[in-house]
Amino acid sequence: MAATELRGVVGPGPAAIAAPGGGGGGVGPPMVGGGGAGGRGDSGPSSGIAPGTVAAVAAGGPGPGAGGVAAAGSAPAPPAGGSGAGGSGSAREGWLFKWTNYIKGYQRRWFVLSNGLLSYYRSKAEMRHTCRGTINLATANITVEDSCNFIISNGGAQTYHLKASSEVERQRWVTALELAKAKAVKMLAESDESGDEESVSQTDKTELQNTLRTLSSKVEDLSTCNDLIAKHGTALQRSLSELESLRLPAESNEKIKQVNERATLFRITSNAMINACRDFLVLAQTHSKKWQKSLQYERDQRIRLEETLEQLAKQHNHLERAFRGATVLPANAPGGAASGKGQCCSGKGDVSDEDDENEFFDAPEIITMPENLGHKRTGSNISGASSDISLDEQYKHQLEETKKEKRTRIPYKPNYSLNLWSIMKNCIGKELSKIPMPVNFNEPLSMLQRLTEDLEYHELLDRAAKCENSLEQLCYVAAFTVSSYSTTVFRTSKPFNPLLGETFELDRLEENGYRSLCEQVSHHPPAAAHHAESKNGWTLRQEIKITSKFRGKYLSIMPLGSIHCIFHATGHHYTWKKVTTTVHNIIVGKLWIDQSGEIDIVNHKTGDKCNLKFVPYSYFSRDVARKVTGEVTDPSGKVHFALLGTWDEKMECFKVQPVIGENGGDTRQRGHEAEESRVMLWKRNPLPKNAENMYYFSELALTLNAWEAGTAPTDSRLRPDQRLMENGRWDEANAEKQRLEEKQRLSRKKREAEAMKATEDGTPYDPYKALWFERKKDPVTKELTHIYRGGYWECKEKQDWSSCPDIF
Repeated sequence: MAATELRGVVGPGPAAIAAPGGGGGGVGPPMVGGGGAGGRGDSGPSSGIAPGTVAAVAAGGPGPGAGGVAAAGSAPAPPAGGSGAGGSGSAREGWLFKWTNYIKGYQRRWFVLSNGLLSYYRSKAEMRHTCRGTINLATANITVEDSCNFIISNGGAQTYHLKASSEVERQRWVTALELAKAKAVKMLAESDESGDEESVSQTDKTELQNTLRTLSSKVEDLSTCNDLIAKHGTALQRSLSELESLRLPAESNEKIKQVNERATLFRITSNAMINACRDFLVLAQTHSKKWQKSLQYERDQRIRLEETLEQLAKQHNHLERAFRGATVLPANAPGGAASGKGQCCSGKGDVSDEDDENEFFDAPEIITMPENLGHKRTGSNISGASSDISLDEQYKHQLEETKKEKRTRIPYKPNYSLNLWSIMKNCIGKELSKIPMPVNFNEPLSMLQRLTEDLEYHELLDRAAKCENSLEQLCYVAAFTVSSYSTTVFRTSKPFNPLLGETFELDRLEENGYRSLCEQVSHHPPAAAHHAESKNGWTLRQEIKITSKFRGKYLSIMPLGSIHCIFHATGHHYTWKKVTTTVHNIIVGKLWIDQSGEIDIVNHKTGDKCNLKFVPYSYFSRDVARKVTGEVTDPSGKVHFALLGTWDEKMECFKVQPVIGENGGDTRQRGHEAEESRVMLWKRNPLPKNAENMYYFSELALTLNAWEAGTAPTDSRLRPDQRLMENGRWDEANAEKQRLEEKQRLSRKKREAEAMKATEDGTPYDPYKALWFERKKDPVTKELTHIYRGGYWECKEKQDWSSCPDIF
């Protein structure tokens, strides 16, 4: 490096002492930039750099003794702020404040910008022997925070939070850094052009060579045309010259002269075009290597990203299995724990994604409690009502004998490659009901059928109807409330959005003593009304409005509306609302569902209450996953029963006995004593065989879409797109779905036009009304809701469906 250049780097001059600038105020940034790979931080000397050398020497910076050379020269003083401009090798140097840590805050450091590298030292004299850190600007980002602060980061471990003494000084540094970065990027590109071609595949080489060969042949054609143009142009000009030599009128000579000039211009233009094409070919040949390397780099990046995402998904599934095995399995009986351990061990040797899937979803089979566990403690009861707590075996066998023949399987789900993110990425913040989803992400059931699945454990309400004690009855109602979520644990597919006026009936009067009817009463917002009645002494009704938001990484589904359960014999009227359902891992990993929130079940006749808490899932919690706890209290707030369990497996309860404390006051029963008096209220039924191939449907869900004679023409079983999807004909189902949705849009536009015309004419117009439900104020909750008006089962008996709309 020349002496004149070195004078610009370390030349003497008054170095202004920079005070902490505005904006920082002594409060440090959230991330403290270390010395990085270029050297050590502020705490000590650089390792690996011998005394008497400067780190920047390796990058072409000033070497040992540079300061002496500079001192001998007569370099001009740098501008105020202590910065100086050098030659081509050095752009700037001077004092800046660098954030070190939260204890010391910003510390003054000497920075040198040289050959695309920014290095810093504790002092100017330290440049001779110790560099504290260096960052390469070719791969760095420069961000301005406020008037005096700016950040330099290479996206990795090196991040410098810097502060100048003034806004002008900060702008000078940023400008110099940007210029140095541009030069560094240009130099890097030039070095890439002359680099090796190891990363270029033979296919890319062949393809590019063929392209260049084609371009070369085209340029040769243009050159031939140019020669012809030149030849004919010369002949044309010769002929024009001969014409000029003839004795012609002055006007003719003027015209000939104009034609001659135009011919000359034409030949010059054609020559310029040919030269430009030749230059283009030379440029393409020169940059071909760089293009090949860039293309190969992008392809390698894409492959690495795909492999990384796949690896993340595998690790996520493995962690989930390990976590479930560590937290849930020890609670089982010794036999179950042993089998679970063996399963866990076999899961460590992951062979393929298919094995991961099977092991993860087989876990519920392992942790299922033995069938006879619910009948071990028939002696312990709630207020002596043992027959209410454990299901009577004789009654259970009687129900099984009276069951009709139901289907036990559906066509297996086709193994199609799906990409949810490609559809959902443009729908962030929208409601799920307004996103046009193909059937590929659905399950072959409608939301009405999914709502009917709440009755899978209807026997809990049958047992509750027999209870004479209202607090005991409330325990069963609470268990029934929790049981409705057990079918969602693996059901990550979306049910079909019902069409307006669509219905679904479930007639189990002979087998189970109840029958149920659902109707879609609103499309936007989507709302469904449900009414179920049992000859065992209870009625269940609800209107559920689904509101949902896609948040990017997860999907939140918030059901709105109250659920009512009325027992005929006692007149006890219970109400509650549903909790929030969250679908996680929308972008990457395996989809999984969680329930979170609180449910308050209120007996409006007696004032008894039950508060249920659904604990959200957490990787850092030691509690069992999907935990639910609850307390049953009387009107005075005294706790009588405690509930605990999980929403996907079981619910237990025990009676809270007051114990006299040391100070004479009442305290609740201790945990180990409560363990002995726990009573099983509800336990999840095992999934059918091969459920993982049938959308993880339960035994009841498998029967819901089975064709039945005599149902209304609006029944979900008759919906064509859903039937095609169940049979695996997804392309036809998507086309049919679009047809049905377009038909529904036309019906809505027709109703809107009729309403507008009625408004203009001043005539009364009745908005859309549900067929089997009537919208009115609920006498208990004072909410506007749809209540069953009756008539459906009578119309079914007569097979009179004349009032049903044509929706399919």
